[in-house]
Amino acid sequence: MLATAGTLTIMGARFGAEAATRTQAAAYGESVRIGEVSVRLAPAGHVLGSAQVVLEHGGSRVVISGDYKRRPDPTCAPFEPVRCDVFVTEATFGLPVFRHPPDDGEIDRLLNSLRLFPERCHVVGVYALGKCQRVIAILRRAGYGAPIYLHGALQEPCDLYRAQGIELRRPPAGDDGRGAASWPTDRAGAALGHGRSLGAAAARSGGRHGQRLDARARRARQRGVELPLVISDHADWDELTRTFDDVGAPEIWVTHGREEALIHYATGKASAPARCRSSAARRKANETRGGHGRADPPRHRSGYR
Repeated sequence: MLATAGTLTIMGARFGAEAATRTQAAAYGESVRIGEVSVRLAPAGHVLGSAQVVLEHGGSRVVISGDYKRRPDPTCAPFEPVRCDVFVTEATFGLPVFRHPPDDGEIDRLLNSLRLFPERCHVVGVYALGKCQRVIAILRRAGYGAPIYLHGALQEPCDLYRAQGIELRRPPAGDDGRGAASWPTDRAGAALGHGRSLGAAAARSGGRHGQRLDARARRARQRGVELPLVISDHADWDELTRTFDDVGAPEIWVTHGREEALIHYATGKASAPARCRSSAARRKANETRGGHGRADPPRHRSGYR
């Protein structure tokens, strides 16, 4: 397993000895030779340690993005656009309706609610890895200095981030319990914790409320979420399309999400239309050839160095 030190630390904490048989840590920008292919990792901006994989062979360069976001995050290295011949991108929010508001504005909404209802604990539903630490860091950056109480499932990832040099400023103990609480979400993204029974205002931080926010917010409130917050760890539509321009790839592979709209955008650009393929099209082509998942080689030679 070749990964950043941050990723290997997270894997070790989550999976222990079963994480990988062999591991090798690589710093961002460090080249590793595997056969005839040069491999290096570039920041993806998703969570701590997340990386794009940059493959170079015979004068061609392929970049596999993995999950990524473009907006600043105080808890991880920012996304680094890498010019390439083939760019393999995620498409979690690959529709024009997904346009996330600024993170600081969403945190301001939470802080405003805390000011309006100082007697109530605000329970914020977050994912334990990445989202929790990011929300804490943005709250601190916005000047919120009161204690932030953590569900037990969130403590270990926060300690892991601190061990990697990410300052979350552990608050002092002994508050009266009227601060903000960060609560983990399940895979469906629902907040775990009955805020109403605690006199709490429940909030959920997640990106999927970016689609038709009013309708999604209504459904969230039906589930007891009083303040939907749009804070995503994935690139929205504008960030995805800006990335296509930044990497300048004449060939783009789109996977893991809403593929059709992104493909339409990339192939229809007047300035530099790209040749695109969806994950479904690639699977069908591979099965026709009998490859069953074998990747197509890049068709361009750029001489990138």
